[in-house]
Amino acid sequence: MAAVIIPAVLRGKVVTDELVAFGGRSGDQGFLAPDPSRLLDRLPLRDPAGLRDLQELPFDEIVAFLAEVGRNLSLNTNPVLREAMDQAEGFSDATPPLVRSSFEQLAGFFTEASVREMADTAIGIPYLEGWVPHHMGDGRVAAIRAIGARTVHIVAGNSPLISALSIIRNALLRSDAVIKAPSNDPLTAVAIAQTMVAIDPGHPVTRHLAVAYWKGGDTSIEEALYQPRNIEKIVAWGGFASVTHVLRYVRPGLELITLDPKRSATIIGPEAFASETAFADVARRAATDIGAVNQLGCVNARVIYVIADAQDANRLGARIYEELQQLPEHLSTPALRFDPELRGNVQALKASPDFYEVYGGHSDEGAVIVSQLDEPVEFHRALADRVANIVPLNDISGVLPRINASTQTIGIYPDSLKTELRDTLAMHGAQRLVSLGYAAHPNMALPQDALEPMRRMARWVVDEDCDPAQITPLWATAATTAGASS
Repeated sequence: MAAVIIPAVLRGKVVTDELVAFGGRSGDQGFLAPDPSRLLDRLPLRDPAGLRDLQELPFDEIVAFLAEVGRNLSLNTNPVLREAMDQAEGFSDATPPLVRSSFEQLAGFFTEASVREMADTAIGIPYLEGWVPHHMGDGRVAAIRAIGARTVHIVAGNSPLISALSIIRNALLRSDAVIKAPSNDPLTAVAIAQTMVAIDPGHPVTRHLAVAYWKGGDTSIEEALYQPRNIEKIVAWGGFASVTHVLRYVRPGLELITLDPKRSATIIGPEAFASETAFADVARRAATDIGAVNQLGCVNARVIYVIADAQDANRLGARIYEELQQLPEHLSTPALRFDPELRGNVQALKASPDFYEVYGGHSDEGAVIVSQLDEPVEFHRALADRVANIVPLNDISGVLPRINASTQTIGIYPDSLKTELRDTLAMHGAQRLVSLGYAAHPNMALPQDALEPMRRMARWVVDEDCDPAQITPLWATAATTAGASS
């Protein structure tokens, strides 16, 4: 079989020469890509004044271009995207139906309504269009603008949508992006960038996007690229090791924005057992939060805290397992590569029925483990591949000690319980509270991981007018006043 070639796309040009071989993860399919050392002089925008063409581009034109990109991201009419999807199966941790589903969702991210909502919610369109005046209490007038920055995006490969999101955010902010493609999804960002080149290679949005692959941790590339003279910000999606590695490059003039992996949880109140209708609804919603995109995301449910006794928790566990098996294949399937250590742990629990009831886990199709006591399984941090753990609790206070700053999403039933708990959960570190069943269905215009990524990605610049008639100047004040102000 011919080796897969992953082009680089550099500011309107597709590069397929000077190829070198790269290995895949854990023995997965390798590929050929342009030698990153030969691309170094073309990856960054070395002169920040080169952003002027984007800064002068009307916001409506940016939106129109992104919408045109979206219209061209159809698997039926875009051979580059179709080829990327076909080849992605050799790299992705997801099964073919899930890969296809993700590629089919790409176009929806680029619609005019979607990108406008993202810009207006996350930044405020006036701040992207120009200088917004603010009349301050001390008499000065401060004009504020969100300015684009030269940014490296180290994207995660567990979902093709992350690459699309990075490209959209970059364009809306009028920033310059260098995207490092991940080895488990080296194709999506390249395919979108190639689509942009096909539409208009000279468009400012196209010219301010570079996508290439290099092996993470390659200091010969990163030490040369990650310099304040080349970039101002690094946006890193990744695990502890990769984020820690990038930290070595942080210095004055180079900011790191981390979107590192988190764990999510679920809280189900006693209302779930009030009727058979509620019981069935809760089981379906919880199964969706567990199984969506095969539990590959930080948002997925893993440990489910239920205010119930063990008997009701067992009944719910059995029903959730049934619902998990009935999820449509575009949403969830048996795992592509089931973790053998997790498999062994699940099987071992079947020998301890006094402490754990295990539903499923027969042929790597997933499982629901119900603790018979109020403690999660010892390996709860390793839950994956559609395996979840239900923990029965006497009351809601038992959940709070288990929530901390690494808890990203909490799916909650009913919504009234969410409202009741939100202040307390937020103080404990929770970052996103959502109706049960919607954990894996986020709106990307909203804050993420307890921060606002787009606001962090922008450079917020202030222009202040100070009229001596309105603000007493320092040169006219007493020395003690001036000293206190310094």
